[in-house]
Amino acid sequence: MDRRAAIFSDGIGAAAATSGVLTQLQGRIFGLLYLQAEPMSLDAITDELQQSKSNVSVQVRGLVDWQLVRQVRVAGTRKDHYVAATDFWRVMQEILERRFRWNLRQVLAAVEEAERDLSAGHADDFARKRLHALRNYFLAVDAGLGALRRGEPMAPKAMRENVLTRIPVTDGLERAKPPRRR
Repeated sequence: MDRRAAIFSDGIGAAAATSGVLTQLQGRIFGLLYLQAEPMSLDAITDELQQSKSNVSVQVRGLVDWQLVRQVRVAGTRKDHYVAATDFWRVMQEILERRFRWNLRQVLAAVEEAERDLSAGHADDFARKRLHALRNYFLAVDAGLGALRRGEPMAPKAMRENVLTRIPVTDGLERAKPPRRR
């Protein structure tokens, strides 16, 4: 691997490792493939990154699943070859949909379950307001991500001002105000 490809591959690997979406090796594989003019076989990827074939194979399958890498046929060979995705809009839509919307829907499910418990006679006005505010916030974020996925504009400021319910945070104790400086 040439110096430029090594720098890029390692940099993408480092970014991937902190993404919460991909592993470091997946980032390195994507970085390597992205700078290649021709598809690469699994053997070639393994040789370039000096990793075991089984490990690279597993990581490539994950990249294919995330639609960051495509498997392609190369005439004259039975080996699988791979190329990096170049439609980053589509890639980010997929990541947002599958990773982040899934997480926020988990939060919404937890809020709904807690609200059902409150509806079952457990009166707690503070908790009810907090849950309502959290639900509204995550519904607004979900709507914004949906708009992004559809390629529509999303207006975070409008979401913040018009959709969210603000609940002041208090702990039930009055705090003494510090003396004013003159």
